[in-house]
Amino acid sequence: MDMDNKIHNSAELIELIGRIGFLPLLDSGIGGFSAEDMVDDDCRYVVLPDGGWDWPLWKWKGEVITDGGHVYGKFFAGKAGFISRKWWPDFCNYRRARHPLSAGDRHDDGARPAMGDIEETIMLTLATHGSLITRELRALCGFDGPKMRSRFDSYVTRLQMATRIVTEDFVYPTDRHGRQYGWGWSLLTTPEQLYGRDACLCDRSPDESYDRIFRHLRTLIPRATDTQIHRMIK
Repeated sequence: MDMDNKIHNSAELIELIGRIGFLPLLDSGIGGFSAEDMVDDDCRYVVLPDGGWDWPLWKWKGEVITDGGHVYGKFFAGKAGFISRKWWPDFCNYRRARHPLSAGDRHDDGARPAMGDIEETIMLTLATHGSLITRELRALCGFDGPKMRSRFDSYVTRLQMATRIVTEDFVYPTDRHGRQYGWGWSLLTTPEQLYGRDACLCDRSPDESYDRIFRHLRTLIPRATDTQIHRMIK
């Protein structure tokens, strides 16, 4: 697939993700295969003379989710990226088998240990509230003590890798003039609440979904090794 044309705006990024299906946001370990690599130089991170910063790509993330309908979260080796709705059922099918919530969900001997009480508490909290920014979710789950943030974030990342949590949008603080600033907070929810339960269902086995994704990525990024592709999918 031709991915050589540089991206200049969120609409072009939305179109690209819809066409290729999978796209890490930043460095993926596969040269040239990330949104950061594919945007025009004018859309990269820059420090402004007044000490501020501008990063169009970073600001497009919310539009890709809300306007483009693509799925966003920490899906690729714990790093953030996009998946089109077309490919989400297969990705979800394989990942949930590999990262089970309970022992009864286990797919094969290669699956990670089933998730525990903390992950269950996080999922129940989101089910009750619908969507929450990370710090609200952390407080409601009792992780508001000193040095608890990184520990909690590791649980949330694991749930994103398991396709149980996605980002619904980004929330930005505003100054006294009503202008947004800062890096923004992820508004977290479950894919079932955001897209509906049917969007997460697939009529293939997890192994069939894996093979389908692998073949697609092999065609999409022929320069990648089999190990690199497997690392993205697993």
